[in-house]
Amino acid sequence: MKQTYRRSSLALTVLALLYEAPMHAYRMQQLIKERGKDEVVNVRQRTSIYQTIERLERDGLVAVRETLRDEKWPERTVYELTAEGRRVFPLWLRDMLATPLAEFPEFPVAIAFLPLLAPDDARRQLERRAAVLRDEIARLAAQLHDPGHALPRLFMLETEYLHATLGTELEWVRGLIADLRSGALTWSDEWLQQFKQPPEANDPPP
Repeated sequence: MKQTYRRSSLALTVLALLYEAPMHAYRMQQLIKERGKDEVVNVRQRTSIYQTIERLERDGLVAVRETLRDEKWPERTVYELTAEGRRVFPLWLRDMLATPLAEFPEFPVAIAFLPLLAPDDARRQLERRAAVLRDEIARLAAQLHDPGHALPRLFMLETEYLHATLGTELEWVRGLIADLRSGALTWSDEWLQQFKQPPEANDPPP
């Protein structure tokens, strides 16, 4: 039977780093941050990369190469890709590039339940979001156009993607705010009543 492995963004990142060279977990964390990959890979929890490495080791995709012992540093375990890890990595990468995945972020869920807030309240929250998006877009633009830290475009594609997607989101959010402000989009408790699901016959009364 064909072996399948649990894939994640962080697992792919670990395999990609080990594709370059064997290294220990702390070095992986350093490189992720130095290269700005923490923009797209969640490494906020310090233990997450260690847990991911342990899982990849159990799956046989990485293996211990050596243990470094130095009086100045805690003992560090150096990992390397196994033959199976080298086989699986490009398969994951191709699939993640080619196949859109439903990732279920929070914002669309909040939008789905927008009518549970009053229109003015919803508008105020969206205005707050728009301000955050505007600042984040400016920060990413500064990275993309910083002459002091210019990198070839190939190494900035994820930043370029984030900048483009956040720009599209900001444009949509601003349009929604404008419609809420003008009254082109609005609702009331009375109006919403017609869309309420009637209780099932066997449901107890409230």
